[in-house]
Amino acid sequence: MIDTVETITSFTQSNFIGQIKQAFENLPDARSGNGVYQKYAMPDAALSAFSVFFMQSPSFLDDQKTMEKERGKNNAQSLFGIHLIPSANQLRNLLDPVPAETLSPIYREIFRGLQQSGKINEFHVLDKTVLVAIDGVEYFSSQTIHCDCCSMQSLKKGKIHYSHVSVTPVIVSPKQSSVIPLVPEFITPQDGSEKQDYELAASKRWLEKDAKGLPENTTFLGDDLYCKQPFCEQLRQMKKPFILVCKLDSHKTLYEWVDDFERLSKVENIIINESKGKKKVKKHDRFVNPVPLRDTDDALFVNWCELTIT
Repeated sequence: MIDTVETITSFTQSNFIGQIKQAFENLPDARSGNGVYQKYAMPDAALSAFSVFFMQSPSFLDDQKTMEKERGKNNAQSLFGIHLIPSANQLRNLLDPVPAETLSPIYREIFRGLQQSGKINEFHVLDKTVLVAIDGVEYFSSQTIHCDCCSMQSLKKGKIHYSHVSVTPVIVSPKQSSVIPLVPEFITPQDGSEKQDYELAASKRWLEKDAKGLPENTTFLGDDLYCKQPFCEQLRQMKKPFILVCKLDSHKTLYEWVDDFERLSKVENIIINESKGKKKVKKHDRFVNPVPLRDTDDALFVNWCELTIT
């Protein structure tokens, strides 16, 4: 969420922090005796954890505790309204039991705020199009530490690779150095044992839950893993265009058609030569419409293009 914060601080930082605090007020508390006084409140724990990412400093909380001892107050109080800063171990005890999905509404509120303020317009490309890049991210892995929620992959010599992975859609633009993260979708062990299976299953689930809130003129971007007919058909049903990487080794039928069209001189070629100082750059575009995505009778026909720069 860091890049999102940087994007909106110029016009709604106080409102943004207020929304964060309001969401943290509703976090479930797994401690026993929840009805009695607890030293650390859940909003304080969550805001303390969030402040580390906001300030991009791993020692931020320690510095705040030192500042509080020396001056009687700290930035965590003035910026985030934190009353008591828990220790790192206490943060884990308080926040580990909280389901990650609890924070999903915050992402949606941020996106709505960017739309209402018009800030999202800075990410528009071409005809006011919004580009959403979707990909999987492994944020934990181990061969020894694991839990019931880990995805497992069998390695050589009987070893097992345990991991936590999520699908992280983000709004991108060639005009912006930052991105706008959307609600992540966490991959579960039931999604499959192979990367292709579990990442695609989670991505389809995300499309069903959160893609409806995107602007009508949204185009999806993805790597070769997503260039499969079921995923493309789901986007087509939602009337969402897509630009997906299409590798030769995983789309042999498609490239056989491209080669046939090439022999028949039906592949369009555009060559642009540019000079950049002492260097000469050649841009060679090739494209053909349409070609089948796979070797089946019900194959989806798509447009294919290639850009080679030398």
